[in-house]
Amino acid sequence: MNSDHPKVEVSFEFFPPNSETMTETLWKSIERLAALAPRFVSVTYGADGSTRERTHDAVARIADETSLTAAPHLTCVGAERGEIDDIARQYWDMGVRHLVALRGDPPKDATGYAPHPGGYAYASDLVEGLKKIADFDISVAAYPEVHPEAQNAISDLDNLRRKLDAGASRAITQFFFGTDVFLRFRDLCTAAGIEASIVPGILPITRFPQLERFAALCGASVPDWLRKRFAGLDDDPETLRMIAASVAIEQVQRLQAEGVSEFHFYTLNRSELTYAICHALGVRPNQAAA
Repeated sequence: MNSDHPKVEVSFEFFPPNSETMTETLWKSIERLAALAPRFVSVTYGADGSTRERTHDAVARIADETSLTAAPHLTCVGAERGEIDDIARQYWDMGVRHLVALRGDPPKDATGYAPHPGGYAYASDLVEGLKKIADFDISVAAYPEVHPEAQNAISDLDNLRRKLDAGASRAITQFFFGTDVFLRFRDLCTAAGIEASIVPGILPITRFPQLERFAALCGASVPDWLRKRFAGLDDDPETLRMIAASVAIEQVQRLQAEGVSEFHFYTLNRSELTYAICHALGVRPNQAAA
């Protein structure tokens, strides 16, 4: 490993499976990626809390069957404070010490986000509430290209600062593809006096049309050069995987050259691409063991 760079820390995101086949895929991925000794693995929570039970089950199984640190997502949407507090207490009693606190997406049929009358209005309120329950290590979300519902970049940055001031330890970014997008955002955070870690969220591309849908939903831009690289590969999964690996490896190595040493991977419950990208970053099983 190149000694010019600080030690790389990685974390992985999974989503709760909803079928036998998907459960099997998820567990194969967890077993493979566990060898890389990630700092934590997060488990997502569906819009409006629709996957609550499955999220809880996946977290419980990770806690029981692996030595990984599980970090469940918790959201404000569609639940009263008391209910969210109870979930957090249950997690603490299970030995969970790390949470990812998010506002959450409004339910599919809603016209926009409306705080639950008896709930936490925003992620900053949620962080504050969770910190009162126990001393959780809390990660929150950041948006290098501005949250789609934010008035502007300044108000978005103010919101990030509120979440960190409320007690969050780090911010994990929405995925992005132009490395400059992240670097500019990191500079903005520094200029705004934000000292917490801003961890880039990396999305290895498994299917390009799906990626375009994700990007449209969360306000991430898809550069033309990226479209060109993937053009014509919809029916050629093998070449697509090779291109996807090379795109992501270029991205993380450039970030590493700019002093980034923490990475969060949106795995979509697959291990192959994430494992390859980590290998290129120097994150390997034997080092994990050493």
